Amino acid sequence: MSENGAVDGAQPAQQPQVQMNILGQFVRDLSFENIMAQKGATGEVNPDISVQVNLDAKKRQAENQYEVMIKLNVESKAKEGGEQFFLLEIEYMGVFRIAGVPEEQLHPFLLIECPRMLFPYLRRIVSDVTRDGGYPPLNLENIDFLQIYRAELARRQAAKAETPTTA
Repeated sequence: MSENGAVDGAQPAQQPQVQMNILGQFVRDLSFENIMAQKGATGEVNPDISVQVNLDAKKRQAENQYEVMIKLNVESKAKEGGEQFFLLEIEYMGVFRIAGVPEEQLHPFLLIECPRMLFPYLRRIVSDVTRDGGYPPLNLENIDFLQIYRAELARRQAAKAETPTTA
């Protein structure tokens, strides 16, 4: 027996080569409410910006194709007084062809790796929309999709533990 666990003379089992292609990406929904411009307010502002991220993925009809959605809700309010400046909601979609990923690893792959590939494009759109709305461009920090995935798994397990079972 060799170091890698293969029987001498036998080749170790080959993992299938992971293949991922972005077939398309697009904005499915975009809303930018410029509340400060509607009120006609001007002057120096000290914003507090909150970003909420939701992810979704689903299988498409075609073989090995999946849709992955990143939904962002970005809200900007004044640090003092809480007056709202703007609200940005965007759903950004990617269509992927994925092959060679084992079934048990597909769900995390879709919700971690695919959003990671889409994020730079989404970041650019958010920057452009906020700049075009009359604000300094909002350059989003990198999003840790692995941490979001783990937090969602923990939330689901906690909710499952709290749900009473019926006999």
